[in-house]
Amino acid sequence: MTAANEIVSVDPARPSVEVGRFRIEVGAVGAAVQAARSAFPVWSARTPDERAEVLRAWAAVTVRHAERIAALLTRETGKTMAEARQEAALLADKVNVTLEDRVRARITGYQIPASATRSNNCSYRPYGVMAVIGPFNFPAHLPNGHWVPALYAGNTVVFKPSEKTPAVGALLTELMNEAGMPAGVFNTVQGRGDVAAALVAHADVDGVLFTGSWPVGRRIMEANLDRPGRMVALEMGGSNAAIVMDDADLRQAVIECVRCAFISTGQRCTCTRRIIVHQAVADRFIAAFLECARSITVAPGDADPAPFMGPLVSRESRDATVAFQEECRARGEQVLLAARAFGTGIAADPWQREVSNEGWFATPGVLLAPRFELATDREVFGPVVRISIADGLDDAISQANATEFGLAASIFTQQPAVIRAAMDRLRAGCININCGTAGASGKLPFGGLGRSGNLRPAGAAMIDSCAYPIASMVESGDAVTIPAGMIAPARV
Repeated sequence: MTAANEIVSVDPARPSVEVGRFRIEVGAVGAAVQAARSAFPVWSARTPDERAEVLRAWAAVTVRHAERIAALLTRETGKTMAEARQEAALLADKVNVTLEDRVRARITGYQIPASATRSNNCSYRPYGVMAVIGPFNFPAHLPNGHWVPALYAGNTVVFKPSEKTPAVGALLTELMNEAGMPAGVFNTVQGRGDVAAALVAHADVDGVLFTGSWPVGRRIMEANLDRPGRMVALEMGGSNAAIVMDDADLRQAVIECVRCAFISTGQRCTCTRRIIVHQAVADRFIAAFLECARSITVAPGDADPAPFMGPLVSRESRDATVAFQEECRARGEQVLLAARAFGTGIAADPWQREVSNEGWFATPGVLLAPRFELATDREVFGPVVRISIADGLDDAISQANATEFGLAASIFTQQPAVIRAAMDRLRAGCININCGTAGASGKLPFGGLGRSGNLRPAGAAMIDSCAYPIASMVESGDAVTIPAGMIAPARV
């Protein structure tokens, strides 16, 4: 039984197995914020190079413990070991990217001469105490992507891990201490929504860096309506579309669309949720897509041989995925391949190579929609993808843009003119050509439009949300202009 003041984390592949128990106290938020506030003057007074050395130590610790981090990621999120190892490696990569000269330059001051004795200067100052609210799907990589540039810029941090992945949050905190982070610079509070709400609304917090869903991001914005000076950077979800044109390399398009629809069991903000296929190749594409989707193995992330998909993170997530499929069916969409729940006594389809009788598993689901329209668009965070057919490029782009999200999109074509049209007209922060929507380079900005978020609170541009510019005019001589209508004093 779970007490009200604790979180019990379980393995989503084996829900009877506890990963850990973590005590929660809403009152701990105030103490963590105060510790961060007290540490801020000394930390921000360090030179950028001094702060960089501490972050390099953090990177080294994550490399040293990479396999331990990966194993825990698989146990607590259900992701495959291959994906978990990739995520563990991204922790040090983020430090390396942040410390590249081109990224540092984004918050490096500069000077513009105004006259022989006067200059116009720009300098940058850290905000102060930054609240980092982490997600469950990349519980190490994504919050690390917020706090590394925040710490480099001179801020201190209060981190609230997802209540679905508290053990990963606790391990990262342990390793941060091992790296020698000064007391109070990095702080962690465990908890559910009430703890997050207390943190993002705390009067002594200067910024909120968030990755998660649109409904939670909306509540964060509401909590800060009367604080226009507070940095609130939100990276949220997506109803990401892939367009497959009639001249596309269909084999490449099929493999990429299947990969990006079902990678991480559909639990990535950049997963392909909608596919729009040109009518001339629709039959061939759909047949090949279904063949490829049926080949996907679903099993615990640490199974041997390695599966492509593990379980969803919770029973609620799995049930929501199947419920979404049924909603689509009820409004007239055709189920081409049914997403079926299994585990805990629920049988999988015969073609699915089931390894476990326990856990929050679902097979891939594929639906055929008459058309994508804004009124029926919403994000589902699981392994279900919808396909529609378009009669040409204009129709395909119109359907792709029929969403209130705007994170990622892709188009498969060989025609330069079509590529240019897609780059000009698709409304998304990430637009890929001849590759799928899922995955992004940490050396580029990352973020989206609409309900996908504001600013670019991830990737290389994250550092822009960690320091604000100060404009200064500096006079180094005694030159002064006496304006018309003023008489200067005879002597001073």
